[in-house]
Amino acid sequence: MYIHDLKEWPNFRWNNEVVSPLLVETHERLKVFNLELSKLGFEEQNEASLRTLTEEVVRTSEIEGEILDPAHVRSSIARKLGLAEGGLQRDDHNVEGIVDVVLEATQKCELALTEKRLCGWHAALFPTGYSGTHKILVAQWRDDRDGPMQVVSGPYGNRKIHFEAPAHLRLVSEMEKFFAWFEGTDHIDLLVKAGIAHLYFVTLHPFDDGNGRIARAIADMELARADKMKQRYYSMSAQIKIDKKEYYDTLEATQKATLDITNWLVWFLECLIRAIKNAETVLHDILQKARVWQHLNKYEINERQGKILNTLLDGIFYGNLNSGKYAKMTKCSTDTANRDLSKLVEYGVLDRVGEGRGTHYVLKKLSSSE
Repeated sequence: MYIHDLKEWPNFRWNNEVVSPLLVETHERLKVFNLELSKLGFEEQNEASLRTLTEEVVRTSEIEGEILDPAHVRSSIARKLGLAEGGLQRDDHNVEGIVDVVLEATQKCELALTEKRLCGWHAALFPTGYSGTHKILVAQWRDDRDGPMQVVSGPYGNRKIHFEAPAHLRLVSEMEKFFAWFEGTDHIDLLVKAGIAHLYFVTLHPFDDGNGRIARAIADMELARADKMKQRYYSMSAQIKIDKKEYYDTLEATQKATLDITNWLVWFLECLIRAIKNAETVLHDILQKARVWQHLNKYEINERQGKILNTLLDGIFYGNLNSGKYAKMTKCSTDTANRDLSKLVEYGVLDRVGEGRGTHYVLKKLSSSE
């Protein structure tokens, strides 16, 4: 039996004595974070939001096994937000769809959540009507024509069923209840409501596919309402990706237990606190980027060097930077790459690490006085 089969469904309950201290800690952490955020200039705040949204899109897709190019994601978000940033313009529905969903959920968080809106998100995620090689119902509730909606793992012949969603015949009434609850005035702290909304939606699992990404978008929408700001500066999806096993274990245990969701809310708030802590690191990186470019004002930087520095400073370069990767990314010779990199070391923004074939380059940390 799953929680949606219980007679009192969906009357969730929790132990306030356990949840309240974590809720207080989360609000305090957000106050400190917002104070640090206020110290950034307008351009730096835009950069912090752009980084966060890029991470959100990349990680929410990665949780579902879809790997996106961070540079392409960043370019797409910047373009849609009207931020002055050049970059890739190629049409990739895998990127554009999830970017549209994340932005629509947070930039328009004040709008009511409705069936029409959710179906629009679903259509954006699956514009071809396929999930991988499988044709699915798009922009409409699942019909279970191929059997009940189940979350499974393992190879064929040895599948483990982790969860089975409510039958499709219940979906219309269940989703009507969900929308009424989500938009209702029930005096629940919005941080707690974000956690419940995630659990509630993913338990209903109303679509053939994409339920996890949409559940995380719904939670982000409620978090944006809680923060009273449309810009996002911390990423729950990025933290969930880090804590993926614990996330699925906690979700499965909750869906097979009672309607006391204390453990789920504890996990959600602790995950949120970790996400905010990681966002503080991003703010420090933004300040570092500003210091690097201020430091370089007295030097002449070519287009190749600027491209590589921005890639490193934006956190979208993975692995170690060496002359070979530099040459490939900037379409220059290895000799030119070595000269460019040596100059950046000379200018004091990169450090050379290792010797011979193991030589690579890392950003140098600059103090506010440099």
